[in-house]
Amino acid sequence: MSHHYQNQQLMLEDAAVADLADQFGTPLYLYSRAAIEQAYQAFASPLKGRKHLICFAVKANSNLAVLNLLARLGAGFDIVSGGELARVLAAGGDPAKVVFSGVGKTRSEMAQALKAGIHCFNVESVAELDRLNGVAGELGLVAPISIRVNPDVDAKTHPYIATGLKENKFGIDILMAPDAFRKAASLPNLKVLGVDCHIGSQLTETEPFVAALKRLLALREQLQADGIELAHIDIGGGLGVTYTDEQPPKPADYLAEILPLIPAGLTLVLEPGRALVANAGLLVGRVEMTKDNGFKRFVILDTGMNDLMRPTLYQAVMPVLPINQAQQNGPLSDLVGPVCETGDWLAKDVPLGAEEGDLVAIGGAGAYGFVMSSQYNSRPRAAEVMVQGSQAVLIRQRETVESLWAGEQLLPEASC
Repeated sequence: MSHHYQNQQLMLEDAAVADLADQFGTPLYLYSRAAIEQAYQAFASPLKGRKHLICFAVKANSNLAVLNLLARLGAGFDIVSGGELARVLAAGGDPAKVVFSGVGKTRSEMAQALKAGIHCFNVESVAELDRLNGVAGELGLVAPISIRVNPDVDAKTHPYIATGLKENKFGIDILMAPDAFRKAASLPNLKVLGVDCHIGSQLTETEPFVAALKRLLALREQLQADGIELAHIDIGGGLGVTYTDEQPPKPADYLAEILPLIPAGLTLVLEPGRALVANAGLLVGRVEMTKDNGFKRFVILDTGMNDLMRPTLYQAVMPVLPINQAQQNGPLSDLVGPVCETGDWLAKDVPLGAEEGDLVAIGGAGAYGFVMSSQYNSRPRAAEVMVQGSQAVLIRQRETVESLWAGEQLLPEASC
């Protein structure tokens, strides 16, 4: 984490968060460039000398500056839509380092990715095999594919972000996978490159990763007996981060358990998202007022669930960081926003002495923060800023109220 207190004032790298809030306004997303670079190198360094591809999961944070920074570091990208592919290309990403995941790829998205020359499609159903073969045939191309296998491994995480169980919509059941691979190998416009899985997000133990990998390797041996050779094995993402008291393994420790299991000839593909950006980010809001109803104290901010969905969507507990450290030991309070929903909360029962006009930051906001935000209640979305040492660069302008209805129009007079 690149945030710390200096003279009781919250800093991000060498910049005072209060000064940034005054300069750019609130709500405000702040990202530390150094934290993103360090998180990427934590994966890349243990992989030196091994054939690998680190594909950042774009859904975690799709800001062009973030993607561009990761592309400069050598990252590939894991996308789940044509829009994400367009963002990667606009940010200078290499299409040859892109893997395309997702259960509902449209024909136009497939064509877009084929024309761009992506590394491979992570195919999630037999129906998708047929569709992709047809689209590639119409373009006179061969689609490189990896089949996403559902290994039925319990990731021990929130049910909304568990993706590797039989009841989840993702991937092909591992017992059905051999038939799917044989079908793929028989289709003229597909080329089988690998096998992949992704069992969930915010995992804090290595055991589920190892269990899933062992099932993939057993499948690989079965495929070899059928004459199907794989060039890569993709173990997805999902490594957790510390928001409050979680203790996930470090990337080096996680990879130390994974790498000895993988044959030297196979390229290892990873799809980290949260682990690269979550703790690089802060969401900063200003206290509008406080309210005590005799039962509970509320600190009402100018930022809420439309800016940060994780608490209400996943019941996520995220760290609360008053800009003035002296306010850390106040009365127990719920942090809530101005959105007209009971679910509009950012934290519950935290000791906080902030009052009207004070600033509060939510930590761990670099992943699934702005990217999941909305304009609900006709609230313009926040600005985003990248911090580099003591410097700050505006990487997304704050939306204006007028932009909220851009593209809308009134009914013609005659229809009223």
